Amino acid sequence: MAVEGARDDERGPHDRSASLVPFERGAEGAAPHAGGPVPPDGTPPGPGPRSGGAARRVGARTQRYVRALTERVIELAPRVPVRDVETLHRQFPGLSTEELADRLVAGATRSAAAVGAGVGGAAMLPVPPALPAELTAEIVGVAGVELKLIAELHEVYGRRAPGNVRERAAAYLSAWASERGIEVTRPATLSAAMNGELRRRLRRQITKRTLRTLPNLAPFLIGAAAGAVLNRRDTARLAERVRADLRAGATGPHSG
Repeated sequence: MAVEGARDDERGPHDRSASLVPFERGAEGAAPHAGGPVPPDGTPPGPGPRSGGAARRVGARTQRYVRALTERVIELAPRVPVRDVETLHRQFPGLSTEELADRLVAGATRSAAAVGAGVGGAAMLPVPPALPAELTAEIVGVAGVELKLIAELHEVYGRRAPGNVRERAAAYLSAWASERGIEVTRPATLSAAMNGELRRRLRRQITKRTLRTLPNLAPFLIGAAAGAVLNRRDTARLAERVRADLRAGATGPHSG
């Protein structure tokens, strides 16, 4: 099931969460072929031609899935609603830079946990939904939460990415893929072109997230609990890395 409305009270009264876009994923590969005679040295035979072909097909389908999911995240990035620093201080008056950043991180970790719990809990259903759709819903959903968090942390610390919406989205995608704050003084890090290098880094990040997300789909309540805990931890860790970079060069008028 697609998890919708994953938000929290810290997101502000007019904020909307990013949409979660389902996508299909390839089936799991077959076990290696176990037939054939045992060699004289007693070692089992290696995969035969049939199993090798199956492995290649699974690998190709997995690569296609990751590429397609990468494009989904790229399409999502410019549509993530981001509040500027003035709006944030109007919604949360009287907070210093660090207090406001803490509030944003707390809200984002709760949203990420809610996405993980909702997707993991789907495995409890008598007829569970298709795993590819659930896996995609979680990865894209958490990506939307974290991209919003990264963008708003840059606003809070006075390090907003330059350019138009798509150029800023490219910069924040780069920050999400590398789990670091952007360097506004280095134009090479802010290229709006979705070049091959950025796509490769995004694919690596999405592959890593996919492997971490699989335990969330375990049966019963284990998946829901794992999804909430792992997503909360990963989002908090990402936020701390980005904030460490932003603190080092914060120039915003509200720093304190």
